Amino acid sequence: MLKCLDSYSENFTSFGEMATYHEDQSNNTRWEKTTVNSLSVAPLDRLSSLFGDLSMFAPGVSRYAVDDTADNLGLAIKFGEQYYPLRNTAFKSLADRAKISGTSLPKLSKPDLASVLNKCLGLHGASALLLIRDEKVSAAHSGDEKDYSILAINELMGSIQKTLDERFPGNTFDSGYTDHCITSASWSLPDQREELLGTYKEVLETQGKSAMAAKLMPGIRFCTSDTGIASAKVSALLLGLTHPIHIGGMLAVEHRNQSTVEDFAKNLDMMFAQFGDAIAMLEKLTTIYLDHPVNAMTAVCKKLSVPKKAAMEAIEMFEVSTSGASVTAHDVFMGLQEIIFTLKTEGMSGGKMLLVEENLARALTLRWHDFDLARKVSY
Repeated sequence: MLKCLDSYSENFTSFGEMATYHEDQSNNTRWEKTTVNSLSVAPLDRLSSLFGDLSMFAPGVSRYAVDDTADNLGLAIKFGEQYYPLRNTAFKSLADRAKISGTSLPKLSKPDLASVLNKCLGLHGASALLLIRDEKVSAAHSGDEKDYSILAINELMGSIQKTLDERFPGNTFDSGYTDHCITSASWSLPDQREELLGTYKEVLETQGKSAMAAKLMPGIRFCTSDTGIASAKVSALLLGLTHPIHIGGMLAVEHRNQSTVEDFAKNLDMMFAQFGDAIAMLEKLTTIYLDHPVNAMTAVCKKLSVPKKAAMEAIEMFEVSTSGASVTAHDVFMGLQEIIFTLKTEGMSGGKMLLVEENLARALTLRWHDFDLARKVSY
């Protein structure tokens, strides 16, 4: 798939491969500072005059990038004397620069949407920071470092691998993913398995879940975004089952307040202790027995705003598999992970999947007895 396409994504099986990719990406990325009121937006649907005139675009912008934009966001932005196609990831940050929002905006025709944006952009003399990558403008952040700080992905990845090698010797790169919206990578920690999971595994074994306990492996996930949807963060994972289980955020450095890669590296020192905290929360769920587990699972899905269709499938499967059995909040939490498997088989993008996983991890901190309702819960 061409990198300029909005739907482009890449999976990695080795850290070296992923590191090289992001090093090359960094070398081919431009961060351009300008003023908000100097920006000009134009329609770029297939009926626009701009669509048929490739000479109006910056050097290197291909026909593929223009066609793809016409089929997606349908807008271009003028920087200097030339246009760049606007990636769909740029719309929210551009609307933020114009200080407008609302569900009506995407419903406007492309000429009308461009007109509204231009009128509002022209009112603001603040600075803007454009991310130009793979033939398009991918974001239009604030140019004030207190509002947006650049944290280069290749440098963040180098920092986390260095810390993992120092604090978690024997770590193994598990998988990596990147698209125009988000980048993530995960590592397993085989040499720390007993130290991190020992007590938790023993509890599972006493509850008759030895097969599950034998498969579990502690892991770390790194996630970041240049387009404003996520901070640079590291979280705890459980690996070894059908799909990695996100068990909570451990640390995060926001892309603001003049944050640096060095700030991220300093925070990584807290990883080991906070991993233990996440496991302790998971272990606590094994002690919470539910009288109405199906109702509890349904209510939790509603609370976490989980995609309804996938949630209902998981709830139905859970009800069949646990009929008549004694059920804990831990059992329900594990049942919730079927939602991830369903969404993955349906082709949900990696970026959206990560957000759902983070939402599900919030279940660890809920007051489960508040959701253990006798009355039937509708979704």
